[in-house]
Amino acid sequence: MKDVVSSCPIEEVMRVLSGRWPTLLLYYLKNGTKRFSDLRRDNPTVSHRILALELRKLEEAGIVRRTAHPGYPLRVDYDLTAPGLKLVPLIDALGGWWEDTEDDRAGRISSAVETKLVAAE
Repeated sequence: MKDVVSSCPIEEVMRVLSGRWPTLLLYYLKNGTKRFSDLRRDNPTVSHRILALELRKLEEAGIVRRTAHPGYPLRVDYDLTAPGLKLVPLIDALGGWWEDTEDDRAGRISSAVETKLVAAE
């Protein structure tokens, strides 16, 4: 990983949670344990490799726990650790904020489109 450029804890958090998949994985794990194949089904556009890398990154950060069960075929479960569960209200708050501001975004988008149409005339 890259070096931290400041002493701000937000920078370190964003290094772990930034990107397309980490917060989605937390969202899908918030309701309990899932297998790798369940997470693949929840996120059909993520590749096997990227999913494995993102889960490993979250595991190394202590947010996700990986449990391998003996036997054949090997069964691996993923769930949130106690620190990972503390992130759930934050993820829910982000989703709520997004839904609450939907009308504001829609208004800005339609205004921008109208401005471009007027400018093009």
